Amino acid sequence: MFTFPSADGLTVHVEEWRPTGPARGVVQLAHGMGEHSARYAHLAELLTGLGYAVYANDHRGHGRTTAAAPGDLGEAGWDGLVADVVALTRLLRERHPGLPLVLVGHSMGSFAAQQYLLDHADLLDGVALSGTTALDLLATTIAEGGLAVYNAEFEPARTEFDWLSRDESQVDAYLADPLCGFSLDERGLAGMYAGAERAVTPTGIRPDLPLYVMVGDRDPLNRKLALSDALVQRYRDAGLVDITYRTYPGARHELLNETNREEVEADLASWLTRVTG
Repeated sequence: MFTFPSADGLTVHVEEWRPTGPARGVVQLAHGMGEHSARYAHLAELLTGLGYAVYANDHRGHGRTTAAAPGDLGEAGWDGLVADVVALTRLLRERHPGLPLVLVGHSMGSFAAQQYLLDHADLLDGVALSGTTALDLLATTIAEGGLAVYNAEFEPARTEFDWLSRDESQVDAYLADPLCGFSLDERGLAGMYAGAERAVTPTGIRPDLPLYVMVGDRDPLNRKLALSDALVQRYRDAGLVDITYRTYPGARHELLNETNREEVEADLASWLTRVTG
């Protein structure tokens, strides 16, 4: 674990997993809302075994990068969170010169990645979006039905987070984790949705950037894949030619904590191997 100072002086904490030998590439993970980087240890262990150096920062307002209340992004807000992800990439480029670097973002981390690509796609050799969606379209769904739409398909639900995974043990672990289960503050959410409006037209991304989109077909963020379909089409319309769109029947939001997570991780690892050479 190490830290670095953000542009506004916040100390950003970074989890680090290193392979036993020389690294073949770098994977940077961007976690979701109301969770933290340590939840990705299982994926990181798989990837280090394949020779990748893996890093994941706790976003501002999350985990060990919480200066005030959980979900409080501070004065820099959402744009500051995205800037922290970019800053970590630059730092990792310095630490691992010449190695391919891929950004993997889950849920809120994927929304940050979508905004990241608008201005800094040149820093990356590939990007993977997990549990992602066309956030502007999701905002309309939430405005119509509220956050209850997340669990609506799973009623009568065992918990308020049944929509995360079919694996009850993973849902229970999330509920028991004191660093999980909160939302961004009002200002942070407003910034995130403003960023989503920018990402509606994803211009400025080089056409050959490899993009991997992975979602469950029962992830409520996607209205039975309608919204993830729309997201992928936007990138196709923007001219990207190396797009892999993988959907998992029956899977919910947290693919990396699903009952078939070994399949999900193996598919991701296979894609990483291809794009990093």
